[in-house]
Amino acid sequence: MLDARTLLSASVEYVRRNPDELVRAVANAAELRFGVPIAALRWLSSRAKLPEKGPQDIQIDSAAPAVRVSLSINAMGTAVRASAAIRVDEIDLSPQAMRLGLKLSDVRLALLEESDAPIATLIKSEALDLSKPGNLVKFLPRRPAAIVEAEDDRIVIDLMKLPSLAGNTILRRALAVVTPMLGVRRVETDDDHIYVALRVRPRGLRQTIAALRRHG
Repeated sequence: MLDARTLLSASVEYVRRNPDELVRAVANAAELRFGVPIAALRWLSSRAKLPEKGPQDIQIDSAAPAVRVSLSINAMGTAVRASAAIRVDEIDLSPQAMRLGLKLSDVRLALLEESDAPIATLIKSEALDLSKPGNLVKFLPRRPAAIVEAEDDRIVIDLMKLPSLAGNTILRRALAVVTPMLGVRRVETDDDHIYVALRVRPRGLRQTIAALRRHG
């Protein structure tokens, strides 16, 4: 994990080198949206300490209106380089769930080493239908608990299925306060940024006040 001081220092340095980001942030705030530079995501992924058995060498590039993510994984004992253009078409947040709907396209798999394993044979023969990755994920023998739906080119992830988040009391309280009034309208992408457009729900004010009293 990166500590707060490192993140703050990197943010200040990025803004110093890209002063137009401040102007962009003010303009976006007026439209109730905020942007994350793709370069910042690359920086974070290059410095994050990933589990030894998890994805490695993560690369993030623009593929507007999507984002292309490439990573190296161990697939059933075989080293594979996987990449896909990913577009977020749903974000639904509440104290009980943090759902992300992802549409995948242009999925590619490449072997990183010679292997006779079944998965390697499938990749070499191009027998896998990569145009519908959700169907492949749906039938994984050890599908991660966070993947709650998978069909055709779409995968739905619920981050609250991860024990580290599900047991985070501070996160749940924050969601209980914020989500009744604030939601996500859409996620947009251009050549340099990912933008999250927000939606204000005035009718949720009563629930927000109740949550503040309850957790205050």
